[in-house]
Amino acid sequence: MVQCMEAWLVADPSTLKKYFGQSFHEKKLPNAANPLELVDKDALYRALKDATKSCQKGAYGKGKHSFDLLALTDPAKVTQASPWAQRLIETLQETR
Repeated sequence: MVQCMEAWLVADPSTLKKYFGQSFHEKKLPNAANPLELVDKDALYRALKDATKSCQKGAYGKGKHSFDLLALTDPAKVTQASPWAQRLIETLQETR
């Protein structure tokens, strides 16, 4: 299971770039080839902080940016990058 919701944000770097603007450093994010569930939450927080520290909106903050970003994140990109997110969506659809 994913360590924290920031893993879902990292799954959609194009949304992060659009939200934070020109000074966003996508290369500071964890390698997308690795399953998101394996990325340590402290590493995620560090990566987001490093990627956004020069941005006009300021460095990433959990309360400051997280929920706005979660609403903008593409669910298809998250489920593609995270088998557990895919399983969550499938389970929720089955219970309808």
